[in-house]
Amino acid sequence: MIDVRKMLAEVCEDDAVYEEGIDLIDSGLLDSLAFVELFARLEDEGIFLQPTRIDRDQLRTPEGIERLIEEYEVSKC
Repeated sequence: MIDVRKMLAEVCEDDAVYEEGIDLIDSGLLDSLAFVELFARLEDEGIFLQPTRIDRDQLRTPEGIERLIEEYEVSKC
């Protein structure tokens, strides 16, 4: 299992991603460049998400991203 928060901390260059329920978009932590890097790192881990098919609200919090990855892995089985 991928440590999503660690990945986010690296991508966003901020440990604030460890705060429970933090809004990554409104806080400015996850900007467009960070989105691209996040999706590239997920692909490196074998997780191929299609950004155009994801509701942006699912990417607002680390918990939302974790759920999205879990759903991907379940559907892959």
